[in-house]
Amino acid sequence: MKKVFYSWKNPFILLFGIGLSNIGDWIYLIALNLIVLDMTGSPLAVAALYILKPLATLFTNFWSGTVIDRLNQRNLMFGLDMARAVLIFILPSLSSVWLIYSVVFMINMGSSIFEPTSMTYITKLIPSQKRKRFNSFRSLIDSGGFLIGPAIAGLLFMLGTPYMAIYVNALTFLGSGFITLLLPQLDDLTLKQKNLPNLSFGLLKKDWNVVRLFTRNYPYVMGVYFLFSLMMVMAAALDSLEASFSKEVLKLTDAEYGFLVSIAGAGIAAGAVVNTLFAKRIITSLLIGLGSLFVSIGYMVYAFSLSFEIAALGFGVLSFSLAFANTGFYTFYQENIPVNVMGRVGSIYGLIEAFFIIIATVSIGLTAQLWSVQFAVIGGSFIMLLVTGALCYISFHYEEKSDEKIYENENIKVYGK
Repeated sequence: MKKVFYSWKNPFILLFGIGLSNIGDWIYLIALNLIVLDMTGSPLAVAALYILKPLATLFTNFWSGTVIDRLNQRNLMFGLDMARAVLIFILPSLSSVWLIYSVVFMINMGSSIFEPTSMTYITKLIPSQKRKRFNSFRSLIDSGGFLIGPAIAGLLFMLGTPYMAIYVNALTFLGSGFITLLLPQLDDLTLKQKNLPNLSFGLLKKDWNVVRLFTRNYPYVMGVYFLFSLMMVMAAALDSLEASFSKEVLKLTDAEYGFLVSIAGAGIAAGAVVNTLFAKRIITSLLIGLGSLFVSIGYMVYAFSLSFEIAALGFGVLSFSLAFANTGFYTFYQENIPVNVMGRVGSIYGLIEAFFIIIATVSIGLTAQLWSVQFAVIGGSFIMLLVTGALCYISFHYEEKSDEKIYENENIKVYGK
């Protein structure tokens, strides 16, 4: 037991920091929506908040990978948490919605850099044989944030105001940052600082070429990555019509809509628990392929539903399956992207994903406006089904035909030292 405790001490510290940050994200999201709605009285002003995240990714990810791969990731994670905590702390003092948008944009920039940084650090910290179990725990933590965050936000609204919730969120980022300092550095900090080149267009161009070469030499790996990203793009676009679909098509009351969202939360939690128990025994291709396929099947059930019960079934299937799909993808990513270029690969492909999210969200919104909400949701769900069908096929087809054992391969050529 002592040996197990020490071998899992750092992973559990990291999971605790991730969980604290996830809970804070939900508190921040709900509170900020209410603050902007109260200031403007405009649903469009609230919707604009959701466009700021992919816009921030477009602004940062073309250069952030170059920085991530050449800095000490633990210290960078700490600095980003501190910066976001300060920015969130000043939000309640802002009286202009445009100032709020500006600060939220900077917060989202920090989040866009933090995500590939944390993935790189996690891959270095967690040994290969523990990654699938760690990622299943991470799915469980994410589902816990989905359930606990809104509940805490609601309690804070009862005790005070949305501004109080914003201050609590700033504290969660401070806590997450200091927890990060309890983790090992994993890099020679002196060597990192000594070898850090100046950020220039030439260096960026060189690093973009590294990502291009890796994509060309490992088309299967990046094909799986791209298809999974497309699935998440379509999920983001469909989620933007969730409230409209529930109100206009299903004719749900506010209470019924809230209950439908709770069912999704319960599905995520149930999937994460089952995933934690069995993920280690399930091959990665099965987690990615079938997990993603059933996510899209859940969306299809939801898209064709005309009653609360059928919509709840669809929500339950997609949210339950999402935990398996995410665990499979995280494990695949960590096993198949060289850690010394992971920041650059994740950032550039995150940039592409953000671009597609904006295009898909605008397109599905225009479709709903010109035709109908249900037609838009059905169309988006069908596209997602095609994408996940291709993802499922390529996962199993490649594993059957390849002698490289790409899912468990630790000897991938290293680029961009």
